[in-house]
Amino acid sequence: MTKALIIGGGIAGPVAAMALQKAGIDSVVYEAYRTGADDVGAFMTIMNNGFDALNAVDADKPVLQASFPADRALFWSGSGKRLGEAPIGGGSAGSYGPHTIKRAELYRVLHDEAARRGIKIEHGMRLDDVDSGLENGVAAIFEDGSRQVGDLLIGADGIHSATRVLIDPEAPEPRYTGTVVLCGYARQAPVDPVPGVYRMIYGKRVFFAYTTAPDGETWWFVNLPRPELSKAELASTSLEEWKRQATALLRRDRSPAAAIVEASGQIRASNGYDIALTPRWHAGRMIVIGDAAHAAAPNAGHGASMAMEDAVVLAKCLRDLREPAAAFRAYEQQRRERVERLVATSAKMGGTATPGPIKRLIRDMAISKRLKSGPRNTAAWLTQHHIDWHTPVPDGVSQAHD
Repeated sequence: MTKALIIGGGIAGPVAAMALQKAGIDSVVYEAYRTGADDVGAFMTIMNNGFDALNAVDADKPVLQASFPADRALFWSGSGKRLGEAPIGGGSAGSYGPHTIKRAELYRVLHDEAARRGIKIEHGMRLDDVDSGLENGVAAIFEDGSRQVGDLLIGADGIHSATRVLIDPEAPEPRYTGTVVLCGYARQAPVDPVPGVYRMIYGKRVFFAYTTAPDGETWWFVNLPRPELSKAELASTSLEEWKRQATALLRRDRSPAAAIVEASGQIRASNGYDIALTPRWHAGRMIVIGDAAHAAAPNAGHGASMAMEDAVVLAKCLRDLREPAAAFRAYEQQRRERVERLVATSAKMGGTATPGPIKRLIRDMAISKRLKSGPRNTAAWLTQHHIDWHTPVPDGVSQAHD
């Protein structure tokens, strides 16, 4: 095996390219967008397990330097009552701890690091079809009519993956979670700029969270319960309209949330999606990883970290089991249970129903009681996951997902 075609230049794609290079396998990343990638206005948290995966391919330091730590959460009710505090990750933050970063900055860092290593990333290359009938390879056919041939094809092209459908035309479509996610940024927010902390507000109508970047800017997000919007509707909705919709749900709370939104100079909106189950991850010489295979709703904050894990584990499997079919089986055997558990966990953390006064009171009491009992390592299975790059992947794995 000499060359992998990687479709998608977001998170999983560049990390997969770096991991494959360390495994002795060449690759080229093909990104559909001409600059950057989609959803660039959002921000995210990289957890300990994500940094552990990056560390396996010596790529953790650039991401650490571009992000900032925020490892503690303070919880408040919509009535202004402090419910308690807890470490993010339930006491299982690990040696790195959670770090926050803008998605666009993470893309830039990963692309720069890949380029520094001599990995090629081609932009404006949107996958249209594949030719899987080659004797010892696969060809990617792009919308501009160009064609690239490789030994295997890795679909790291996100939740609306074209690769997933080419592998299995009956693959499930992303499921809309019922909320539009707003991420916003406010330079002059009326809040104390406390670094390293997320403030979580369980409001009367919606949940709101914010943190402070090192330069004093307030970063926040809120999930708006509403019907799914088209790309055109998302793009055409003005900053002032998003402010109006968000503040209408936040003004009844005794919190700075509405004022933070009003002070914001930038808001990025995106539909919330997940994929509860993708039955088929691979076929022939093609496979999907990251959100293309198992997209979780953003509630648990682990999507990026799981994509990084995927990329490194797949590279290990391809390093040690050089036949794609065997490597893909080994990869799926190691990953499916873990990622599907995350998808289910994150879905349970969501919910779009507005609780009434009694249910809010019960909810707030339950949260306060749980926080007073102290940190619990309930998230250890997520954050303490470790990838040992040097441990060989055993052969002879199950044939169940052929």
